[in-house]
Amino acid sequence: MRVEQIPVGPMQNFSYLVWDEGTGEGVAIDSGWEVESILEAAKRANVKVKYAIATHRHFDHAKTIRELADSLGAKVVAHERSEVPADVRVKDGEVLEVGGARVKVIYTPGHTEDSICLVEGKNLFTGDTLFIGNCGRTDLPGGSPEKLFHSLQDVILSLPGDLMVYPGHDYGEVKHRRLGEERKTNPTLLAKTLREFTGVG
Repeated sequence: MRVEQIPVGPMQNFSYLVWDEGTGEGVAIDSGWEVESILEAAKRANVKVKYAIATHRHFDHAKTIRELADSLGAKVVAHERSEVPADVRVKDGEVLEVGGARVKVIYTPGHTEDSICLVEGKNLFTGDTLFIGNCGRTDLPGGSPEKLFHSLQDVILSLPGDLMVYPGHDYGEVKHRRLGEERKTNPTLLAKTLREFTGVG
C-alpha cells in the first residue's frame, strides 16, 4: 500500500491517504480542519476512497470527516463507542477490506474513549495514541492515564517492531519512524509503571 502523509490545519495535524496501487482503492485517515488537500491528493493519485476513518472524536481529527466522505463517495468509519456520526462502526480486531489489502482496527483508549489505531501491512497509524517521542494527552474529557498506559504497554508494544509509525500530529523530531526505534527512545513506551508513565507522558 502507498501512504501519503498530508499536513492539515494550524495544530500540526497529519491526515493520511493510503491506497492499494493494484486496484486504486484506498482509505483516508482523519481529516481535521480541511478536506481540500486530501481531495487533491486522491485526485492526483487517482485513488477511489472507500472509507474515511476517524481515529478518534476530537475536532482537529474528525471535524470535516463527513464532508470528506461525501466528497469522495466514501463511508465514514469510527469506533463503536465514538460520538462521530459514522456509516460503519468498528470494534477491536475488525478488518476493513480495501482493494487487495486489509486494514485492522486496534482499540487503544486513553487519549479518548474511542481512540483506535490502524495496522495495514507494515504501516501503523496511531492517531493521538502515540506520537514520535511522546503520546497523546490524557487531561481532556474522556482521557485516562491508566487506559493509555495499558494501550501503550499491552497493545502497541505487542506489535512488530518493523511497523512504521504514522502519528496524528507532527510533534516529533521526524515525521514517522519504526516502532522498534520508538521502543528504544520514546519515554512513554519505556515507562514500566503507571507512576513512571504519568511522570513522563
